[in-house]
Amino acid sequence: MLRCLAAFVFLMFAADPAWSAELGEEGFVDSDGVKLHYVTSGKGPLVVLLHGFPDFSYTWRDQMPALAKHFQVVALDLRGFNKSDQPKGVENYKMDKLVGDVAAVLAHFKQEKATIVGHDWGGAIAWRFAMQFPEKTERLVILNLPHPKGFIRELVNNRQQQESSEYARMFLQPGIASSISPELLVFWVKEADARKVYVEALGRSSMEGMLNYYNANYPKEPYKDDTVFPPVKCPVLMIYGLADPYLLPAALNDTWKWIEKDLTLVTIPKAGHFVHRDAPEFVTRTMVQWLTRGDGK
Repeated sequence: MLRCLAAFVFLMFAADPAWSAELGEEGFVDSDGVKLHYVTSGKGPLVVLLHGFPDFSYTWRDQMPALAKHFQVVALDLRGFNKSDQPKGVENYKMDKLVGDVAAVLAHFKQEKATIVGHDWGGAIAWRFAMQFPEKTERLVILNLPHPKGFIRELVNNRQQQESSEYARMFLQPGIASSISPELLVFWVKEADARKVYVEALGRSSMEGMLNYYNANYPKEPYKDDTVFPPVKCPVLMIYGLADPYLLPAALNDTWKWIEKDLTLVTIPKAGHFVHRDAPEFVTRTMVQWLTRGDGK
């Protein structure tokens, strides 16, 4: 276990972007009694940004200014993270609760539909939101999170993916939260100033809450490929760093079978799991071009 933890901590990703501490106006959404912190900027159709683990809304600092020229952009702190509430209990981090949080954002901003952008766990939430609420989902942008059908297929059949998921099985061990510190989780943030921001935010976060995303939603052994997922009925853009050591790109195969509209897949060979931090300019440009196609801007 310690060997796996050490590998998880010291595996570094190439990311050295410019950053800004000011993303926009702060606020809070009420999601069935859970207070969720967000940062918003821009005007226009709603775009909701969902981060992953171990991360928070600040992760979108390169994407928000460009997107805000065309949209109202809302970067959410997921429950358990940073300034959002941190409810106790694994049941409060099940996927239906997380999907409900996104629906609460739309209701808060009085919007019937939104484009949902998600990375890592945020990507998992985005996929499921689109499946559950197709009428509320304008478009999806997914960063380094395969469709759940493709991922579970690889967990069942791909030995390499099983080995790459060792870190997640470690997170499922009882009491593991007490052995993980914010300083441990910022291994992937290379810039010193940004690392300080992350340590502070993760220090405010609930370690148990963050790990409950895995306890509540990560597939458990023995893995079974028997879940039927509703089709995704909106256009989808997937941006994938092929050097991701945790979510191997083989899971991308057959994604088009589970989407009823057009799928645009953009791969970046030398980018890793945190693709929007490893290749921020490319990812931002790709997102803006795809999201504004045909709108005359």
